[in-house]
Amino acid sequence: MTSLIDRSNLDFLLNRWLKVDELLTRPTFAMHDLAEVSAYLDLAEELAGDQFLTHYKLADQVEPKLTEEGVEVLPQIKQALEQFAEAGFFSAPFPEAYGGLQFPELVQAAGMSLFMAANLATSAYAMLTIANARLLVAHGSPAQTEAFARPQIEGRVLGTMCLSEPQAGSSLGDIRTRAEPDGDSAYGPQYRVTGNKMWISGGDQNISENIFHLVLAKIPQADGSLPEGTKGISLFIVPKLILSEDGSPGIRNDVDVAGINHKMGYRGTSNCLLNFGEGARFRPGGRAGAVGYLVGEPGAGLAIMFHMMNEARINVGLGAAAVACRAHLLSVTYSQERTQGRLERGGNPVPLIAHPDVRRMLLAQKCYAEGALSLILYAAHLVDECETAETDKERAEADLLLGLLTPAAKTWTSEWGLAANDIAIQIHGGYGYTRDFDVEQLYRDNRLNPIHEGTTGIQGIDFVGRKIQKDGGAALIALGKRVRSTCSSAAADERLRNHAADLETVWDSFVSLARSYQDVGRDVMLSNSTELLQAFGHMVVGWLWLDQALVASTANSPLQESKIACCDFYFQTEMPRVTNALRNLARQSSLPANVPLGVFGIQQ
Repeated sequence: MTSLIDRSNLDFLLNRWLKVDELLTRPTFAMHDLAEVSAYLDLAEELAGDQFLTHYKLADQVEPKLTEEGVEVLPQIKQALEQFAEAGFFSAPFPEAYGGLQFPELVQAAGMSLFMAANLATSAYAMLTIANARLLVAHGSPAQTEAFARPQIEGRVLGTMCLSEPQAGSSLGDIRTRAEPDGDSAYGPQYRVTGNKMWISGGDQNISENIFHLVLAKIPQADGSLPEGTKGISLFIVPKLILSEDGSPGIRNDVDVAGINHKMGYRGTSNCLLNFGEGARFRPGGRAGAVGYLVGEPGAGLAIMFHMMNEARINVGLGAAAVACRAHLLSVTYSQERTQGRLERGGNPVPLIAHPDVRRMLLAQKCYAEGALSLILYAAHLVDECETAETDKERAEADLLLGLLTPAAKTWTSEWGLAANDIAIQIHGGYGYTRDFDVEQLYRDNRLNPIHEGTTGIQGIDFVGRKIQKDGGAALIALGKRVRSTCSSAAADERLRNHAADLETVWDSFVSLARSYQDVGRDVMLSNSTELLQAFGHMVVGWLWLDQALVASTANSPLQESKIACCDFYFQTEMPRVTNALRNLARQSSLPANVPLGVFGIQQ
């Protein structure tokens, strides 16, 4: 079977580094043991290879198409997701009370990484559905949870998130979708939703028996106008097919597909422009407007939606890491099989991997790909800590750290995972940019991730404007304790002590700089926020490499050699990027904000 992700590394991350066995001692997860975790990952690896990988290239060639009946996707996608559901992967992270398997988020993320490595586009349907259902379990009424979350947990219905609009993009305060009160229903206050939503992954398909859209909209004020800004946003469940009294799919709702977006990657995932309440064909009860049900309180929609958005951001990072890891394995294989060039005049041709520059690229690629996977799994472990740690203090600290790390977990992985995919093409040479080799498609798939679920720039603004300042910088203080603990332990190891000293120096410089940015003007903050987030992500991944090398140093094995070599390479070549970035950021330049438009040939 084709390797998707290095299982020896994945097992190390779960078992030796993040100590999943300790999670399994907690009451929430006590029904599982390490043998079940291993079997779960074995099954994920097998199913990913047999059902997801097998149509990876075909789904890229046969894109979703819009017909009179809706969007049709490749039949193999439906078959793969049915097998995914039957094996229990939709239900894996949910409590037993909802029909779930109640696995830790750490295990769920590790399993999902194998599916994403095999086929990112098909996995996207599952990822969105799981996140949709989890939001409803957390914030929906009992009736909503039973009617709308449970069918998704069972894998019978797929879900979406509908945020962006053609005229607003990521500026959610400017959305114009309206929700007019329409009485009560068995599923809570009923509304009629009208408006347009853009970039909706899985917005329509012929895979599942229904589709449950989570839609952000504004409830008009007394004078009929929409409230300004994000505080007036509410959240609604809008099904494609309105549920009958017994909960089964009934008549068609007023949700229509206005078009399909044709993307450079993720081509197997239908991506739609949806019209709510504008279709002459679909008028439930003879009235215009899609039937929707309010989730939570009016005006609380964006706060509730962040439950799904933050999960989706971490999952985008997981997909980026998984695709990068697969590209690395393909690069290693190709560099062993492809003979080219000689190391000395008159010598025999050698495999690519014999060339030092190719090994340099492979090392950089491995550091980026496996570093990205480490960061995401660390975030997944924090999710488990938030929910199951023994004390309120431990849970609160995990929540702080998760909030601080989420922008980096989404952004660093999608930017540097893409760099790993770029290297894969370079290693493959001319073959790398042909469609005969998977690395070309893997690059195109991963290129979407720096944009998905909030662009890199948006994440930078959130990080600098909110996350590092929250509670007086409490999250940075908490993370600093963990960084210093690693450095203290590594200082006792002759092979790692110099790295520990370097990391402490860089950490101190970063914290000092981050504090100085709390009082800068808006132009300075907006001009430097992305670079500050990138420096933070690069530094955090350096800490994770050092922490893993420290854990691996206790065993004499090939994995020990791998972890220490990657740690050495990262501190030699990548940590200087952080130092240089911090030196530049210390200038607090506002040049980008104030550069004359004439520089771009724009007449003022």
